[in-house]
Amino acid sequence: MSHIADRLTRAELEQVHAQGTRVTVPQGWSLIWERTPADKAYLIVSGEVSIQRNHVEVARLGPGDVVGEMAIVNNRLRTATVVAATPLEVVHFTSEAVTELCARIPALRDVLAETSGDRLADA
Repeated sequence: MSHIADRLTRAELEQVHAQGTRVTVPQGWSLIWERTPADKAYLIVSGEVSIQRNHVEVARLGPGDVVGEMAIVNNRLRTATVVAATPLEVVHFTSEAVTELCARIPALRDVLAETSGDRLADA
């Protein structure tokens, strides 16, 4: 699985960061809930998240990973709950911002589609 920073130029990565809002999240808080609409995504700057299905951890993700994009890219309900396993620093994106960024930055669209495909295969 690719991290976004591995696939984007510095200028593209700056555009991504500028389009979102940097926020901190305390340990234990849920960012995303299973079976809810796709209204946001997050780029993890620091910390780790627990990806859970039916309250069972199925993965851990950390810096450079994106969560929440899969439902946006595939126009589906959320397939997992995302909980802060540690204190987090993330960049928050609305679904509209993700769609706009994917239209402007083909490399971002491609990496999100690949990551989404990998995660769907694991689901």
